[in-house]
Amino acid sequence: MTIPTGEALENKKAEAVNGRRLAHLSLVALGVVFGDIATSPIYAIRECFHGEYGIAVNQTNVMGILSLMFWALVMIVGLKYMVFVFRADNRGEGGVMALTALTRGQKDASGKQRGLGITAVGLFAACLLYGDGMITPAISVLSAVEGIGIITPVFTPYVIFLTIAILISLFLIQRNGTARVGSLFGPVILAWLCFLAVTGAAQIINEPQVISAVLPWHAVRFLVLNKLHGFVVLGAVFLVVTGTEALYADMGHFGTRPIRLTWFALVFPSLILNYFGQGALLLGRPETANHPFYAMVPSWAMIPTVLLATLATIIASQAVISGAFSMTRQAIQLGYLPRLKIRHTSSTQIGQIYIAPVNWMLMICTIALVLGFQSSSKLAAAYGVAVTSTMLITTMLFFLVARRRWQWPLAWAAPLAGLFFLVDFPFFAANISKILHGAWFPLVIGAAFFTLMVTWAKGRRILAEQMRKIMPPIHQFIMDMASHPPNKIDGDAVFLAGNPYAVPVALSKNVKHNRVLHSRTVLLNFRVEDVPRVPNLEKVQTEKLGGGFHRIVARYGFMEEFKLETVLTLARGQGLDLNIESTSFYIGRENLSIAEESAMARWRASLFIFMSRNAADATSFFSLPPDQVIEVGVRMAI
Repeated sequence: MTIPTGEALENKKAEAVNGRRLAHLSLVALGVVFGDIATSPIYAIRECFHGEYGIAVNQTNVMGILSLMFWALVMIVGLKYMVFVFRADNRGEGGVMALTALTRGQKDASGKQRGLGITAVGLFAACLLYGDGMITPAISVLSAVEGIGIITPVFTPYVIFLTIAILISLFLIQRNGTARVGSLFGPVILAWLCFLAVTGAAQIINEPQVISAVLPWHAVRFLVLNKLHGFVVLGAVFLVVTGTEALYADMGHFGTRPIRLTWFALVFPSLILNYFGQGALLLGRPETANHPFYAMVPSWAMIPTVLLATLATIIASQAVISGAFSMTRQAIQLGYLPRLKIRHTSSTQIGQIYIAPVNWMLMICTIALVLGFQSSSKLAAAYGVAVTSTMLITTMLFFLVARRRWQWPLAWAAPLAGLFFLVDFPFFAANISKILHGAWFPLVIGAAFFTLMVTWAKGRRILAEQMRKIMPPIHQFIMDMASHPPNKIDGDAVFLAGNPYAVPVALSKNVKHNRVLHSRTVLLNFRVEDVPRVPNLEKVQTEKLGGGFHRIVARYGFMEEFKLETVLTLARGQGLDLNIESTSFYIGRENLSIAEESAMARWRASLFIFMSRNAADATSFFSLPPDQVIEVGVRMAI
């Protein structure tokens, strides 16, 4: 008998701890990451055979649809995202916004900035996800609640009312955060996936022939025989992979290992069993095509099934709503949206945030979708365009990252990206064919957000150029102050500076009108980098400029929150000790108007001014002490 050494015992304990942590992260990831894709079985098969472009229920079509669904999950989720795209992380963070950031800032051989067009494409892909964020809660909750009409037709007139009531409740609780109920998300989705697997397997036992649908020739035969109709049905088949972008976007919360493990070990098998189970049911009972998911459930289990489905779709909707909040914060940090008040709803999880304007906008649009489309089948026609467009753009960005960042040879990167394109494009084309049946909605939403973001970025760039013309370099200003010294008063003053090398407007106005300077004047510049987070050791850089002037450059990632206390603490460690309670903070506020010869179209200039006037004030956004803030206004024409 071998007695384990102390080192061996420690290793076993470490492995046990790591195993428990991995199991915990995998369980939590189930609720946060997989809610959307896990609820697709409620409506995906039905839309293929009973939806707007439903195809006849026969053995060839059923086997073909199942084969297409199987290979869509294998090629798109398993191969493209889990194996390859997950490698393209921006310091651990994923999503199309982070992927776009990996392609920004590159320079060509002549030293000129490149990638602006690529950045615009990636930004548009992110904007499209706002449309997805509106459709997902509408179609998910509505498809689940429609189950009560199957229990008894008496409830059918109340489906829309109940759906809207659930959605309103969902959006109302956002301001309180989801930290408390978030611990329940994982177990609920786990129970849901087990339910999917069991109900599907029970049907497969009756029609085991459906297992042969894993052979790709069934998919090929389906497309060849059904021609154009079969191609159009791809738009419904694609519903099985909606939510895949969420897997990539939420990678930073859990890491790749728990997500990959959960997908291959649990989620993928459960989904396949349920889809194949619905196919087996249709082979034996074609008349159940109007709702095969609920037809698999015994009558005595219908009520708990509807309740479980509704709860699962609420969780799926929650993940999309939280994703919209996170994406908005990233856009603000990267300079594509004006400052908005961001409320943190958890003291332990940085990702738990609430942005009121985004929440109410999503609620209004989601309810309008339910009232406008009236059924999940009609909503399915609007679903997919945003996600397929984003997936195509993700393929393009992945190719650029593989070539530029990883230095992959063209002989490796091109065939792989080409394979992904050949899989993505037919689904994209099939969904675009539904443009007049509701698919226009996410495109309009994406275009609207893209217009807002481009307008804001361009307006801020124009203002920055104007500021550079009227603000002298800081070193020239310090020399002028030395030759013509103003009155000095005791104390510290911090001036927020958009450009750390130029004189802030608030400082120049203060000296011009009051002829006074504090004994110590600090220029504070917040800079957002193209990385998710900046380590504290690299976050703050202080510099003594002479004449009582100092400069602090605080570098933050696009997933971080600006915290003044953190900046001052780190600056203190570099020898610049500022007492936040006795320091005055000066910020500039622009009073904007439209110039006679504006650098932007008048409608765009008006839009920019409207966005600027409704932006959150810098005091709350940068967590400045409100009683110690002095605002200095400046009139500017844009």
